[in-house]
Amino acid sequence: MVHPATLHSNYILLGEFSRSPFFLTILIMPFPTTNATKELPAINQILSSCGQAPVTTLDQTNPDVAIAYDTLLQVSRETQSEGWTFNKEYHYEFTPDNNKEILIPNNILQLKLTENAANQNKDGIRRNGKLYDRQHHTYEWDDSPVECDIVWEFDWVDLPQPIKDFITSRAAVLTSQRIVGDKTQYQMLQQQEAFARARALEYETQQGQFTFFGHPQGQTDYYKSYEPFQALYR
Repeated sequence: MVHPATLHSNYILLGEFSRSPFFLTILIMPFPTTNATKELPAINQILSSCGQAPVTTLDQTNPDVAIAYDTLLQVSRETQSEGWTFNKEYHYEFTPDNNKEILIPNNILQLKLTENAANQNKDGIRRNGKLYDRQHHTYEWDDSPVECDIVWEFDWVDLPQPIKDFITSRAAVLTSQRIVGDKTQYQMLQQQEAFARARALEYETQQGQFTFFGHPQGQTDYYKSYEPFQALYR
């Protein structure tokens, strides 16, 4: 008989007693993952890119599915940590708790103090899950609120489609390396990854409206270049 304490936390134990008091019928099922129905198409795309058969559920007892899923989560976190327009936020306010400490949520990938007058003499970093001031060697913050520039980690369903496509392509390359190990397949998938990366950067430039001249935070289209049709319009 399997004791519940010996089962991995990724599994659900279902069972019922039979008529005999000495036996227990046990059914072990994979624990459902977050947004499994949304991530499943990406997993199948990764598997098909590696020459593997598609699946109908994210059953992590399947080694190939487990590797593909873990790789997808890894690449998603690495990609989002770069900081894109969709997951960057400036001047985000944190309010200290009763102990004057600021707890940092787990879905924050990067955090720095906003460059303003209130933070001029402070140097904030993440330490022990809290915001720590290296300048004054303390976790306590007297100012309220404290403004920070942060990079969020979003769930799969909240990612823009071009970013999803790049993450999936990148994950397919790594999964191919880990499961198949074929050099030709690896090189072909790298070409697809480069194309997906270009599309993601194109999406980023359209969203951010970047310019070589720069512009203040919170303002877009700060500098308008010369447009001949405007002269003709006049």
